[in-house]
Amino acid sequence: MGLTPREIEDRFEEAAITLRRLPNPKGSGPRGYGRSWPDYVQEAQHAYGYHEVRIRIVPTAAEIQRMDECIDWLRWLDLDDAKIVWLRAEGKRWRQVCILAGCVRQTAWRRWAAALLTVAKHLAADNKRASTQRTATSVPKSLQ
Repeated sequence: MGLTPREIEDRFEEAAITLRRLPNPKGSGPRGYGRSWPDYVQEAQHAYGYHEVRIRIVPTAAEIQRMDECIDWLRWLDLDDAKIVWLRAEGKRWRQVCILAGCVRQTAWRRWAAALLTVAKHLAADNKRASTQRTATSVPKSLQ
Protein backbone atom coordinates (compact mmCIF):
# COMPACT_ATOMS: atom_id res chain seq x y z
CA MET A 1 0.00 0.00 0.00
CA GLY A 2 1.50 3.33 -1.10
CA LEU A 3 0.89 6.82 0.12
CA THR A 4 -1.61 9.13 -1.52
CA PRO A 5 -0.50 12.56 -2.78
CA ARG A 6 -2.33 14.17 0.18
CA GLU A 7 -0.42 11.96 2.64
CA ILE A 8 2.83 12.78 0.83
CA GLU A 9 2.02 16.49 1.12
CA ASP A 10 1.45 16.04 4.86
CA ARG A 11 4.75 14.20 5.21
CA PHE A 12 6.61 17.03 3.45
CA GLU A 13 4.95 19.58 5.75
CA GLU A 14 5.96 17.50 8.78
CA ALA A 15 9.52 17.32 7.44
CA ALA A 16 9.70 21.10 7.07
CA ILE A 17 8.42 21.58 10.63
CA THR A 18 10.92 19.03 11.94
CA LEU A 19 13.77 20.76 10.12
CA ARG A 20 12.79 24.08 11.73
CA ARG A 21 12.71 22.43 15.16
CA LEU A 22 16.23 21.02 14.91
CA PRO A 23 18.70 22.83 17.16
CA ASN A 24 20.91 25.27 15.29
CA PRO A 25 24.44 25.43 16.68
CA LYS A 26 25.48 29.01 17.44
CA GLY A 27 28.81 28.81 15.70
CA SER A 28 28.22 27.33 12.27
CA GLY A 29 31.97 27.18 11.72
CA PRO A 30 34.37 24.54 12.95
CA ARG A 31 34.35 23.60 16.62
CA GLY A 32 36.77 25.34 18.90
CA TYR A 33 36.32 28.78 17.39
CA GLY A 34 33.32 29.88 19.44
CA ARG A 35 33.27 32.15 22.46
CA SER A 36 33.16 30.67 25.91
CA TRP A 37 31.78 33.83 27.54
CA PRO A 38 28.03 34.50 27.57
CA ASP A 39 26.57 37.42 25.65
CA TYR A 40 26.99 40.72 27.47
CA VAL A 41 23.76 42.50 28.40
CA GLN A 42 23.89 46.13 27.23
CA GLU A 43 20.58 47.36 28.65
CA ALA A 44 18.33 46.31 31.52
CA GLN A 45 15.43 45.59 29.16
CA HIS A 46 17.52 42.88 27.48
CA ALA A 47 18.32 41.16 30.76
CA TYR A 48 16.91 37.80 31.76
CA GLY A 49 13.20 37.78 32.45
CA TYR A 50 12.21 40.80 30.37
CA HIS A 51 11.38 38.86 27.23
CA GLU A 52 8.79 36.26 26.41
CA VAL A 53 9.97 32.72 27.10
CA ARG A 54 10.47 30.57 24.02
CA ILE A 55 10.58 26.84 24.49
CA ARG A 56 12.22 24.80 21.77
CA ILE A 57 10.85 21.29 21.39
CA VAL A 58 13.55 19.09 19.94
CA PRO A 59 12.20 16.53 17.45
CA THR A 60 12.29 12.83 18.24
CA ALA A 61 14.46 10.33 16.42
CA ALA A 62 11.42 8.99 14.53
CA GLU A 63 10.52 12.50 13.32
CA ILE A 64 14.09 13.07 12.15
CA GLN A 65 14.08 9.72 10.34
CA ARG A 66 10.82 10.59 8.55
CA MET A 67 12.28 13.99 7.64
CA ASP A 68 15.37 12.36 6.13
CA GLU A 69 13.13 9.99 4.17
CA CYS A 70 11.11 12.92 2.76
CA ILE A 71 14.25 14.81 1.80
CA ASP A 72 15.41 11.69 -0.06
CA TRP A 73 12.13 11.75 -2.00
CA LEU A 74 13.12 15.14 -3.44
CA ARG A 75 15.90 13.40 -5.41
CA TRP A 76 13.24 11.81 -7.63
CA LEU A 77 12.08 15.24 -8.79
CA ASP A 78 13.42 17.88 -11.13
CA LEU A 79 15.21 20.66 -9.22
CA ASP A 80 12.55 23.25 -10.02
CA ASP A 81 9.73 20.89 -9.03
CA ALA A 82 11.51 19.95 -5.80
CA LYS A 83 11.85 23.65 -5.01
CA ILE A 84 8.11 24.18 -5.50
CA VAL A 85 7.27 21.15 -3.32
CA TRP A 86 9.58 22.30 -0.53
CA LEU A 87 8.37 25.91 -0.63
CA ARG A 88 4.78 24.69 -0.26
CA ALA A 89 5.86 22.34 2.56
CA GLU A 90 7.35 25.34 4.37
CA GLY A 91 3.96 27.02 4.17
CA LYS A 92 4.77 29.61 1.51
CA ARG A 93 1.76 31.10 -0.25
CA TRP A 94 1.30 30.39 -3.96
CA ARG A 95 2.21 33.99 -4.83
CA GLN A 96 5.61 33.63 -3.13
CA VAL A 97 6.14 30.22 -4.72
CA CYS A 98 5.40 31.64 -8.17
CA ILE A 99 7.81 34.52 -7.70
CA LEU A 100 10.60 32.23 -6.47
CA ALA A 101 9.94 29.55 -9.11
CA GLY A 102 9.48 32.03 -11.95
CA CYS A 103 6.14 30.76 -13.26
CA VAL A 104 2.44 31.54 -13.08
CA ARG A 105 0.22 30.06 -10.38
CA GLN A 106 -1.49 27.47 -12.59
CA THR A 107 1.84 26.16 -13.87
CA ALA A 108 3.29 26.04 -10.35
CA TRP A 109 0.24 24.16 -9.07
CA ARG A 110 0.39 21.66 -11.97
CA ARG A 111 4.10 21.04 -11.38
CA TRP A 112 3.48 20.63 -7.63
CA ALA A 113 0.65 18.14 -8.19
CA ALA A 114 2.69 16.22 -10.78
CA ALA A 115 5.65 16.10 -8.40
CA LEU A 116 3.49 14.61 -5.63
CA LEU A 117 2.19 12.01 -8.09
CA THR A 118 5.77 11.22 -9.14
CA VAL A 119 6.75 10.61 -5.52
CA ALA A 120 3.65 8.43 -5.03
CA LYS A 121 4.55 6.41 -8.13
CA HIS A 122 8.13 5.86 -6.92
CA LEU A 123 6.93 4.84 -3.46
CA ALA A 124 4.43 2.37 -4.95
CA ALA A 125 7.17 0.88 -7.13
CA ASP A 126 9.49 0.58 -4.12
CA ASN A 127 6.74 -1.11 -2.06
CA LYS A 128 6.00 -3.54 -4.90
CA ARG A 129 9.70 -4.34 -5.31
CA ALA A 130 10.09 -4.90 -1.54
CA SER A 131 7.05 -7.20 -1.38
CA THR A 132 8.28 -9.33 -4.29
CA GLN A 133 11.69 -9.64 -2.64
CA ARG A 134 10.06 -10.74 0.63
CA THR A 135 8.02 -13.43 -1.09
CA ALA A 136 11.02 -14.62 -3.11
CA THR A 137 13.20 -14.98 -0.02
CA SER A 138 10.56 -16.61 2.20
CA VAL A 139 10.82 -20.36 2.67
CA PRO A 140 7.87 -22.39 1.35
CA LYS A 141 5.85 -24.21 4.02
CA SER A 142 6.58 -27.57 2.38
CA LEU A 143 10.32 -27.14 3.15
CA GLN A 144 9.87 -26.17 6.80
